[in-house]
Amino acid sequence: MADSSSSINSKFQTMRQWVVDHKLRAVGSLWLSGIAGSIAYNWSKPGMKTSVRIIHARLHAQALTLAALAGAAVVEYYDHSSGAKTERYAKFLPPIDSYSHKD
Repeated sequence: MADSSSSINSKFQTMRQWVVDHKLRAVGSLWLSGIAGSIAYNWSKPGMKTSVRIIHARLHAQALTLAALAGAAVVEYYDHSSGAKTERYAKFLPPIDSYSHKD
């Protein structure tokens, strides 16, 4: 039982790390799947004009994208507040002693 919960946690952490590293790709994929799903849903409704179906699909995908961007902002805020982002980028920054600022 413990193996399955650690496996689920490991998969969740792997997916979370991918989303953190590829935020724009994740939001774009979500937008594309939102458009496709909304078009498929609207096409099943008879009596709607094609232009109305496309407009509804765009609006649904836009709302889904805004929700995804808000989620990405929450993840980014969490990474900054927890210090995880600082540790990840510390290796690319020069040491603090190398700055020559005048006091």
